[in-house]
Amino acid sequence: MKITVIGGCGHVGLPLGIALADQGAHVVAYDISDNAVSMVNSAVMPFREDGAQDVLERVLSAGLFHASTDPSSVAAADIVIVVIGTPVDEHLNPDPTAIRVALEECLDYFRSGQLVVLRSTIYPGVTRMVDAMFTDRGLDIDVAFCPERIAEGFAMSELRSLPQIVAGVSPEASDRAAHLFSMLSPEIVRMEPEEAEMAKLFTNAWRYIKFATANQFYMMANERGLDFERIRAGLAHNYPRAQDLPRAGFAAGPCLFKDTMQLAAFTDNSFGLGHAAMLVNEGLPLYVISRVSEQYDLSKMTVGILGMAFKAESDDTRSSLSYKLRRLLKFRSKGVLCSDPYVTTDPELVSLQEVLDQADILIIGAPHSAYADFDTDLPIVDIWNVRSQGVRI
Repeated sequence: MKITVIGGCGHVGLPLGIALADQGAHVVAYDISDNAVSMVNSAVMPFREDGAQDVLERVLSAGLFHASTDPSSVAAADIVIVVIGTPVDEHLNPDPTAIRVALEECLDYFRSGQLVVLRSTIYPGVTRMVDAMFTDRGLDIDVAFCPERIAEGFAMSELRSLPQIVAGVSPEASDRAAHLFSMLSPEIVRMEPEEAEMAKLFTNAWRYIKFATANQFYMMANERGLDFERIRAGLAHNYPRAQDLPRAGFAAGPCLFKDTMQLAAFTDNSFGLGHAAMLVNEGLPLYVISRVSEQYDLSKMTVGILGMAFKAESDDTRSSLSYKLRRLLKFRSKGVLCSDPYVTTDPELVSLQEVLDQADILIIGAPHSAYADFDTDLPIVDIWNVRSQGVRI
């Protein structure tokens, strides 16, 4: 089985590609990033992903996997997996044509008989749009949408443990996609393309709304001088119907906000619950600053932000609200210093020790375990409760 993964050196494509290669498939990770391709071919993971480094080294050594910037790698594949999502512009409007435009750039390399699997979140209707594009070009290609379901950082385990949704535009496409993912997954869930497209958006919007609910509860409790984390821990203790209430914190990353806005656009902006969640989650950094400003004169203080990734133990800064917090504080405080033990791509970041030496107050932006027990006399704003000392501001 020969597989080409378009977008194959990213957070979704690379773990999938090496996992399939580890099962004996011959996989090419096609990517436009020269740097990422070079790193991957040198057996260096370009981002943090538990368990991936060993697999990458193994499949490279076995000759089952390599990365390339050459789009002609599409032509040799039996299966082409497309890891290109639907972006949202500065007006929060999705671009349903983005995948079609990206595929048109290498359309000359596709051929009849291939299976094309769309893997990233897409706007409803895009699967059939892609199928129609191939048909219009006289190509007899099976098209399926099989949404990724992993939590970043846990791809190598979840690819093998979670059921995989398979939705082909024809029974033949569904059968071929099911055969592909049965190499990894213990269970296949079949849907129609539109059902699968909505299922993916529903999943991410539901998580985003849950985080907004927790953040709204946090602000309500905090306004009354109460510790939301004590309330949350107490109500969830041995009570199964409350186990899914998250702790407060910055709800960010490349998917949840974007996909909630895609769902809002799909419903002609009648998704009031999604818009309300966006206002709560995106408003949390300013809420934190406002509460801190009631107790301290920030104009005379240097603020240290600890953690710039969008989630714990990650180096991924995409859509991280710590950066929104930094932008806001640059206008409100004397200075801002930021640190993260995993992020290496931001030249403005400094060491934890430098932050501790120069800052007057600390705000934990990402709940990295490294921030749980360092010694300091500085006041700390910890809405994540990383340090187990409460979340009141």
